[in-house]
Amino acid sequence: MTVRREMRGFAIGSLLFGLGAAPGYIGLVGVTADNLTYFLGSIFFTIAGFTQLRLTGRWQRGGWSSKEAWDDWWAAAIQFIGTIAFNISTFFAIAGSLDPQTFDHVVWRPDFIGSICFMVASVLAVRATTHRESLWDPEARNWWNTWLNMIGAIAFMVSAIFAWTNPSTGEAINTDLVNLGTFIGAIGFFSAALLLKPSRS
Repeated sequence: MTVRREMRGFAIGSLLFGLGAAPGYIGLVGVTADNLTYFLGSIFFTIAGFTQLRLTGRWQRGGWSSKEAWDDWWAAAIQFIGTIAFNISTFFAIAGSLDPQTFDHVVWRPDFIGSICFMVASVLAVRATTHRESLWDPEARNWWNTWLNMIGAIAFMVSAIFAWTNPSTGEAINTDLVNLGTFIGAIGFFSAALLLKPSRS
């Protein structure tokens, strides 16, 4: 069985994000290694996102003749921008201890922007699937793929919201919800990535 090229990147990236948020992992490896795990995961997301963007529409004649083709392309493009935002966020997080203002500019804001991009991309992907099939079609692989991605995007957004650091205390709103949102989001994205595997002919 062959696999779509972007599947591996999304699957590995999701596994690394899930590992970084897994209970006990940060205590086992330390903050720097934990943040490095997220950064490596974001790199795989970006590789997969770029691959998906290149494959979407395939830049061929007639490839842009339908609403779903445009929604697919915009979903892939916006998602790719989101992965770059996660690259920035996770890269600067490796530095470890940052003052709240610096953290807000180089870690939290890119993370929040990336989460917004993933949300918008998921909405466009759902819309594209609805054009092709229907809003409710649990028998279809594409339907499951888009809605699992939507669940992952919502969970990442919850994580980003609760990761905001209060300048007066230097603490995130709720670290447990940050980790839970990231972990659930990673599961959603990993499950969706597995559905990118083509069916046997």
